[in-house]
Amino acid sequence: MYPLNMFRVLLVLDIFNNCVVHAVRGQRDKYMPISNFSSVCTTSDPVEIVEHLMPDEVYIADLNRLQNKGRQDANSAAIKEISQKADTLLDYAITSMDEVADAMKLADTAVLGTETATFKTIVEAASEFPKQISVSIDMINGKVLKRDSGISQNPLDIIKELNDLDIRDIIFLDLDRVGTSSGVDTELIGKMASLSSHKMLHGGGVRNCEDIKNISEAGFSGALVSTAIHSGSIPLSVLYQNR
Repeated sequence: MYPLNMFRVLLVLDIFNNCVVHAVRGQRDKYMPISNFSSVCTTSDPVEIVEHLMPDEVYIADLNRLQNKGRQDANSAAIKEISQKADTLLDYAITSMDEVADAMKLADTAVLGTETATFKTIVEAASEFPKQISVSIDMINGKVLKRDSGISQNPLDIIKELNDLDIRDIIFLDLDRVGTSSGVDTELIGKMASLSSHKMLHGGGVRNCEDIKNISEAGFSGALVSTAIHSGSIPLSVLYQNR
């Protein structure tokens, strides 16, 4: 268990066409500007949100790239500017080593998600950029969302396969719960933490500080949070509690 003053709370920024949107259940075609929902900011501009909320860490999903819509570099300038203001983890829809290198030019940590990356690319990236990449196990409809047929459908098997790699951390991204404030599966994440030699981060369904406590007690070292911050269910102070 991680004491809450050591627990990492990362502000999630889902960015499409330089606009932060409110992600719900991975249904990307239905995402709306975050300012339509938020009680803590009146803008959807990613840089302005970071300047206003002042998080220690952010997790960015580049939705132009993840959806292959619009200009593929539409969010790059904002991402680079944000990385100068907060420790930034970037899901850049990585499929190749060239894209790992591109992501590393924009952010502190490149996130390789099972949605887009092959296991071969994950292994190569961990070797070339030790402790500078994170691996995201992306789940939707109860299954691992993956491009590579060689990646297991069982997230516990994936965690064991990652144990020997020199990565920063593993993200468990439960897309079914994203934006729903529906809570977390503490039994599953407890099993994940017990098997992993890496730090674990949880994304999806976090409702309040009680959920953060439960995630910590399950053995995870951090959580990705958006909806609960913007709804006011979690205080802004958790975003910079470790300063």
